[in-house]
Amino acid sequence: MLESGSVMIIGSHVSFSQEQLLGSVKEALSYGANTFMFYTGAPQNTKRQNINQEYLKQAWELMQKNNIDIAHVICHAPYIINLANNLDPEKWQFSINFLKNEINRCEQMQIKYMVLHPGSHVSLTKEEGLNNIVQALNFIIRDDDKCMILLETMAGKGSECGANLDEIAYILNGVKSKNIGVCLDTCHLNDAGYDMSDFDKFLNLFDEKIGLEKIKCIHINDSKNVINSHKDRHENIGFGTIGFPNLVNIVHHPKLKDVPKILETPYIGEDDTDKNCIYPPYKFEIEMLQNKSFSKDLLTKIRLYYK
Repeated sequence: MLESGSVMIIGSHVSFSQEQLLGSVKEALSYGANTFMFYTGAPQNTKRQNINQEYLKQAWELMQKNNIDIAHVICHAPYIINLANNLDPEKWQFSINFLKNEINRCEQMQIKYMVLHPGSHVSLTKEEGLNNIVQALNFIIRDDDKCMILLETMAGKGSECGANLDEIAYILNGVKSKNIGVCLDTCHLNDAGYDMSDFDKFLNLFDEKIGLEKIKCIHINDSKNVINSHKDRHENIGFGTIGFPNLVNIVHHPKLKDVPKILETPYIGEDDTDKNCIYPPYKFEIEMLQNKSFSKDLLTKIRLYYK
């Protein structure tokens, strides 16, 4: 149970488009969230607009007015960054430079955390991939950086690095700066083989190998896959193999009460025939988790709300 008077820090992935961070805040508030996560541009390409200072000022004011602590807001690094493979030195250096640029953009907006997929070693060995990540992060991270990189726990799909706690620990131990943390992802952990129904056991293992103080963000997702499948397919809260009670236990865990929880669950309608009817589930999933009350009629409620 949460301590008396404490408020769960919970939100979702939101867009960053026309009004940039201001639009992100507005979307988060529409879901009843008190935090959120965003990309500073499309995660699959390098197109980036300059930070609009007027929108930024309005975003800060709107967050303050609505009790969203900017220290809890999360940015996600683009998918195209791959620090694990250096077979093409130019592409590897591009990933390093682009990540540096994304950190600078976050610092302009006073964002404290950026989640990063460690990378895929592709045709290299796992050890070579992990060493490349360490080397790249030692180029990038400085003790005086105002935005901290958070390594995301991965599902182990393909040649992903960071698919178990030993690999995450290896990277953290190799990075000279201590200005680095971890983002847990419940779907990824399940698919990597960690049992989310015994979360206390997992936290004890994490504390032993890494230290609970390194957990700065948690992606809350159910999974379409059985445990240890290494597939990485997110499911809506309570409709997957992790299950609602286990996810409730995680978001309300007293050891993680000060850690932002971010939903990355699928839009409702993605698998339906009518592709024009795709709605964000976050308002209702946040309510379910806050109230510890599962709704089997989630899809119907969402469609009625957005019509």
